[in-house]
Amino acid sequence: MDLGLRGRRAVVCGASSGISRAAAHRLAAEGAIVTLVARTEDKLATAASEIAADTGAEVDYVAVDLATRDGRARLLEERPVVDILVANAGVPQRFASFQTLTKEDWDYWFESHFFSALDLIYGYAPGMMARKFGRIVNVSVNFIKFPQVNAGHSHAARLALAGAIAALVRELAPHNVTINSVLPGLIDTPALRRALQERAAARAVPYEDIVAEVCQRTAAARLCSAEEAGDLIAMFCAAQMGYVTGQNIINDGGAFQGLF
Repeated sequence: MDLGLRGRRAVVCGASSGISRAAAHRLAAEGAIVTLVARTEDKLATAASEIAADTGAEVDYVAVDLATRDGRARLLEERPVVDILVANAGVPQRFASFQTLTKEDWDYWFESHFFSALDLIYGYAPGMMARKFGRIVNVSVNFIKFPQVNAGHSHAARLALAGAIAALVRELAPHNVTINSVLPGLIDTPALRRALQERAAARAVPYEDIVAEVCQRTAAARLCSAEEAGDLIAMFCAAQMGYVTGQNIINDGGAFQGLF
Protein backbone atom coordinates (compact mmCIF):
# COMPACT_ATOMS: atom_id res chain seq x y z
CA MET A 1 0.00 0.00 0.00
CA ASP A 2 1.34 3.43 -0.98
CA LEU A 3 1.19 5.68 2.10
CA GLY A 4 1.00 8.82 -0.03
CA LEU A 5 4.13 10.39 1.42
CA ARG A 6 6.29 10.91 -1.67
CA GLY A 7 7.98 14.30 -1.45
CA ARG A 8 6.79 14.98 2.09
CA ARG A 9 9.43 16.33 4.44
CA ALA A 10 9.89 14.32 7.63
CA VAL A 11 11.87 14.99 10.78
CA VAL A 12 12.46 11.84 12.82
CA CYS A 13 13.88 12.34 16.30
CA GLY A 14 15.99 9.80 18.15
CA ALA A 15 16.74 8.31 14.74
CA SER A 16 20.35 7.16 15.02
CA SER A 17 19.18 3.69 16.09
CA GLY A 18 16.22 1.62 17.25
CA ILE A 19 12.56 2.35 16.64
CA SER A 20 13.01 5.81 15.15
CA ARG A 21 15.72 4.67 12.75
CA ALA A 22 13.37 1.93 11.55
CA ALA A 23 10.56 4.47 11.15
CA ALA A 24 12.88 6.78 9.21
CA HIS A 25 13.85 3.90 6.92
CA ARG A 26 10.20 3.12 6.18
CA LEU A 27 9.34 6.78 5.55
CA ALA A 28 12.31 7.05 3.18
CA ALA A 29 11.18 3.89 1.39
CA GLU A 30 7.79 5.58 0.93
CA GLY A 31 9.48 8.48 -0.85
CA ALA A 32 9.61 11.00 1.97
CA ILE A 33 12.54 13.40 2.31
CA VAL A 34 13.89 12.48 5.74
CA THR A 35 15.98 14.31 8.31
CA LEU A 36 17.36 12.19 11.14
CA VAL A 37 17.84 13.87 14.51
CA ALA A 38 19.85 12.69 17.51
CA ARG A 39 22.84 13.71 19.62
CA THR A 40 25.66 11.64 18.12
CA GLU A 41 26.83 12.88 14.73
CA ASP A 42 28.84 9.84 13.63
CA LYS A 43 25.94 7.47 14.30
CA LEU A 44 23.58 9.82 12.46
CA ALA A 45 25.91 10.04 9.47
CA THR A 46 26.11 6.25 9.26
CA ALA A 47 22.35 5.83 9.58
CA ALA A 48 21.62 8.51 6.96
CA SER A 49 24.09 6.99 4.51
CA GLU A 50 22.74 3.47 4.95
CA ILE A 51 19.09 4.48 4.68
CA ALA A 52 19.76 6.59 1.59
CA ALA A 53 21.71 3.75 -0.05
CA ASP A 54 18.98 1.23 0.71
CA THR A 55 15.98 3.33 -0.33
CA GLY A 56 17.34 5.79 -2.89
CA ALA A 57 15.67 8.57 -0.90
CA GLU A 58 17.03 11.96 0.14
CA VAL A 59 18.19 11.53 3.74
CA ASP A 60 20.18 13.98 5.85
CA TYR A 61 20.62 14.69 9.55
CA VAL A 62 20.89 17.34 12.25
CA ALA A 63 22.95 16.50 15.33
CA VAL A 64 21.41 18.26 18.34
CA ASP A 65 20.42 17.44 21.90
CA LEU A 66 16.64 17.72 22.02
CA ALA A 67 16.74 17.66 25.81
CA THR A 68 17.98 21.26 25.59
CA ARG A 69 16.10 24.35 24.46
CA ASP A 70 19.06 25.43 22.35
CA GLY A 71 19.06 22.07 20.56
CA ARG A 72 15.35 22.33 19.78
CA ALA A 73 15.73 25.91 18.58
CA ARG A 74 18.56 24.92 16.27
CA LEU A 75 16.53 22.10 14.73
CA LEU A 76 13.59 24.42 14.10
CA GLU A 77 15.93 26.94 12.51
CA GLU A 78 17.71 24.43 10.27
CA ARG A 79 14.58 22.50 9.22
CA PRO A 80 11.73 25.04 9.34
CA VAL A 81 9.39 23.31 6.86
CA VAL A 82 8.21 19.88 7.94
CA ASP A 83 5.16 17.79 7.03
CA ILE A 84 5.85 14.83 9.31
CA LEU A 85 7.26 14.92 12.84
CA VAL A 86 8.20 11.79 14.76
CA ALA A 87 8.90 13.03 18.28
CA ASN A 88 11.12 10.71 20.30
CA ALA A 89 13.38 11.88 23.10
CA GLY A 90 15.79 9.02 22.45
CA VAL A 91 16.67 8.90 26.16
CA PRO A 92 16.77 5.39 27.69
CA GLN A 93 14.44 4.75 30.60
CA ARG A 94 16.09 5.12 34.01
CA PHE A 95 14.44 3.77 37.13
CA ALA A 96 15.06 5.55 40.42
CA SER A 97 13.45 5.71 43.82
CA PHE A 98 11.38 8.81 44.47
CA GLN A 99 13.60 9.53 47.47
CA THR A 100 16.74 9.72 45.35
CA LEU A 101 15.40 12.08 42.67
CA THR A 102 16.63 15.65 42.77
CA LYS A 103 15.07 18.82 41.37
CA GLU A 104 17.62 18.58 38.54
CA ASP A 105 16.42 15.04 37.75
CA TRP A 106 12.82 16.21 37.44
CA ASP A 107 13.87 19.18 35.31
CA TYR A 108 15.84 16.91 32.99
CA TRP A 109 12.99 14.46 32.47
CA PHE A 110 10.51 17.24 31.70
CA GLU A 111 12.94 18.82 29.26
CA SER A 112 13.64 15.50 27.53
CA HIS A 113 10.19 13.90 27.61
CA PHE A 114 7.77 16.86 27.67
CA PHE A 115 9.27 20.04 26.23
CA SER A 116 11.38 18.17 23.66
CA ALA A 117 8.18 17.17 21.87
CA LEU A 118 5.95 20.11 22.79
CA ASP A 119 8.38 22.76 21.54
CA LEU A 120 8.69 20.98 18.20
CA ILE A 121 4.93 20.57 17.90
CA TYR A 122 4.43 24.27 18.54
CA GLY A 123 7.20 25.06 16.09
CA TYR A 124 5.96 22.89 13.24
CA ALA A 125 2.18 22.74 13.64
CA PRO A 126 1.37 26.26 12.31
CA GLY A 127 3.12 25.52 9.01
CA MET A 128 1.39 22.15 8.76
CA MET A 129 -1.96 23.83 9.33
CA ALA A 130 -1.26 26.44 6.68
CA ARG A 131 -0.33 23.73 4.14
CA LYS A 132 -3.31 21.54 5.15
CA PHE A 133 -1.19 18.50 5.85
CA GLY A 134 0.63 17.32 8.96
CA ARG A 135 1.31 14.07 10.72
CA ILE A 136 2.78 14.12 14.22
CA VAL A 137 3.60 10.86 15.99
CA ASN A 138 4.89 10.91 19.55
CA VAL A 139 6.85 7.87 20.73
CA SER A 140 6.10 7.24 24.41
CA VAL A 141 6.02 3.95 26.35
CA ASN A 142 3.38 1.36 27.16
CA PHE A 143 3.63 1.68 30.93
CA ILE A 144 2.05 5.12 31.03
CA LYS A 145 -1.08 2.92 31.00
CA PHE A 146 0.12 0.93 34.03
CA PRO A 147 2.65 2.92 36.09
CA GLN A 148 5.80 1.18 37.30
CA VAL A 149 7.55 1.49 40.63
CA ASN A 150 10.54 3.86 40.57
CA ALA A 151 9.44 5.55 37.34
CA GLY A 152 7.43 8.48 38.67
CA HIS A 153 9.67 11.03 36.95
CA SER A 154 9.10 9.33 33.58
CA HIS A 155 5.36 8.94 34.08
CA ALA A 156 4.93 12.56 35.13
CA ALA A 157 6.61 13.96 32.02
CA ARG A 158 5.04 11.53 29.57
CA LEU A 159 1.54 11.89 30.98
CA ALA A 160 1.86 15.68 30.94
CA LEU A 161 2.68 15.43 27.24
CA ALA A 162 -0.27 13.10 26.65
CA GLY A 163 -2.56 15.66 28.27
CA ALA A 164 -1.14 18.55 26.26
CA ILE A 165 -1.53 16.59 23.01
CA ALA A 166 -5.14 15.73 23.84
CA ALA A 167 -5.89 19.43 24.24
CA LEU A 168 -4.31 20.29 20.87
CA VAL A 169 -6.11 17.69 18.76
CA ARG A 170 -9.28 19.68 18.09
CA GLU A 171 -7.34 22.77 17.06
CA LEU A 172 -5.28 20.89 14.49
CA ALA A 173 -7.64 18.27 13.10
CA PRO A 174 -9.75 20.65 10.94
CA HIS A 175 -6.53 21.48 9.06
CA ASN A 176 -5.67 17.84 8.27
CA VAL A 177 -3.00 17.79 10.98
CA THR A 178 -3.10 14.74 13.25
CA ILE A 179 -1.30 13.87 16.48
CA ASN A 180 -1.09 10.30 17.74
CA SER A 181 1.14 8.55 20.24
CA VAL A 182 2.62 5.09 19.95
CA LEU A 183 3.28 3.30 23.24
CA PRO A 184 5.87 0.57 22.64
CA GLY A 185 6.73 -2.21 25.03
CA LEU A 186 9.56 -4.69 24.57
CA ILE A 187 11.15 -3.67 21.28
CA ASP A 188 14.34 -5.43 20.16
CA THR A 189 16.59 -2.36 20.03
CA PRO A 190 20.24 -1.82 21.04
CA ALA A 191 19.06 -0.01 24.19
CA LEU A 192 16.89 -2.93 25.31
CA ARG A 193 19.62 -5.45 24.52
CA ARG A 194 22.10 -3.49 26.65
CA ALA A 195 19.65 -3.35 29.54
CA LEU A 196 18.93 -7.08 29.36
CA GLN A 197 22.64 -7.92 29.06
CA GLU A 198 23.33 -5.89 32.19
CA ARG A 199 20.55 -7.73 34.01
CA ALA A 200 21.91 -11.09 32.88
CA ALA A 201 25.41 -10.15 34.04
CA ALA A 202 24.15 -8.95 37.42
CA ARG A 203 22.31 -12.23 37.98
CA ALA A 204 25.04 -14.39 36.38
CA VAL A 205 22.58 -16.08 34.04
CA PRO A 206 22.58 -16.44 30.23
CA TYR A 207 21.24 -13.51 28.24
CA GLU A 208 18.76 -15.83 26.50
CA ASP A 209 17.22 -16.73 29.87
CA ILE A 210 16.56 -13.06 30.63
CA VAL A 211 14.97 -12.55 27.20
CA ALA A 212 12.71 -15.57 27.75
CA GLU A 213 11.77 -14.25 31.19
CA VAL A 214 10.73 -10.79 30.02
CA CYS A 215 8.88 -12.22 27.02
CA GLN A 216 6.61 -14.09 29.43
CA ARG A 217 5.05 -10.71 30.25
CA THR A 218 3.57 -10.52 26.75
CA ALA A 219 0.78 -12.51 25.15
CA ALA A 220 2.90 -12.72 22.00
CA ALA A 221 5.74 -14.34 24.01
CA ARG A 222 8.43 -12.55 22.00
CA LEU A 223 10.13 -9.23 21.46
CA CYS A 224 8.86 -6.88 18.77
CA SER A 225 11.37 -6.09 16.05
CA ALA A 226 12.39 -2.48 15.53
CA GLU A 227 11.10 -2.79 11.94
CA GLU A 228 7.61 -3.74 13.13
CA ALA A 229 7.56 -0.79 15.50
CA GLY A 230 8.88 1.55 12.82
CA ASP A 231 6.25 0.41 10.35
CA LEU A 232 3.51 1.20 12.88
CA ILE A 233 4.84 4.73 13.29
CA ALA A 234 5.00 5.18 9.52
CA MET A 235 1.42 3.97 9.19
CA PHE A 236 0.21 6.86 11.38
CA CYS A 237 2.06 9.25 9.10
CA ALA A 238 0.15 8.09 6.03
CA ALA A 239 -1.96 10.42 3.95
CA GLN A 240 -4.85 8.00 4.48
CA MET A 241 -4.73 8.49 8.28
CA GLY A 242 -6.21 11.97 8.32
CA TYR A 243 -9.28 10.84 10.30
CA VAL A 244 -7.32 9.13 13.10
CA THR A 245 -6.05 11.55 15.73
CA GLY A 246 -5.66 11.89 19.48
CA GLN A 247 -4.98 8.18 19.95
CA ASN A 248 -2.56 6.39 22.26
CA ILE A 249 -1.76 3.12 20.53
CA ILE A 250 -0.13 0.38 22.62
CA ASN A 251 2.40 -1.78 20.80
CA ASP A 252 3.47 -4.29 23.45
CA GLY A 253 2.37 -7.74 22.30
CA GLY A 254 -0.49 -7.89 24.80
CA ALA A 255 1.46 -7.02 27.97
CA PHE A 256 -1.18 -4.47 28.94
CA GLN A 257 -4.30 -6.37 29.94
CA GLY A 258 -6.73 -3.50 30.43
CA LEU A 259 -9.58 -2.57 28.09
CA PHE A 260 -8.79 1.13 27.70
